[in-house]
Amino acid sequence: MGRSRGLIHYVSHSAQETFDLGLRLGQQMPVPIVICLFGELAAGKTTFIKGLVQGAAQLDPSIVQSPTFTYLHIYEGQKTIYHFDLYRLRDIDEFLSMGFDEYFDAEGICCIEWSERIAAYVPPDSLQLSFEHLEKDQRLITLTSSKGLDFYATS
Repeated sequence: MGRSRGLIHYVSHSAQETFDLGLRLGQQMPVPIVICLFGELAAGKTTFIKGLVQGAAQLDPSIVQSPTFTYLHIYEGQKTIYHFDLYRLRDIDEFLSMGFDEYFDAEGICCIEWSERIAAYVPPDSLQLSFEHLEKDQRLITLTSSKGLDFYATS
């Protein structure tokens, strides 16, 4: 893991390690927060969110499904998770017309897969996670935040 102010690089060697990273971060995640997830299909975004749901909400991760066809799933537990998947979103106007921007200020953790679809509207202080395929099961996960990442202990 590489680390500098506001930036952490983490290499995951398996889906389990990606899940575990989500779990550890979820246990420490403050609310409210907006988390923007970037990466190709099957890069590990939903696997990370499953870990986050277990760590932050204290819920069974098997309830987490990619909300591709419904845009949003809400997981209510110790902390509330708002899980967006904007893969099929036409444009930012569609997002705003459904009132989804109100979740940015909700007292919970707002996770947005495919957040590049609403890039112009993403809060500037959001936590951004980028997932990149490396080798077979390896992923480079980069965490970025304008607020800094001192409270994210990932070891």
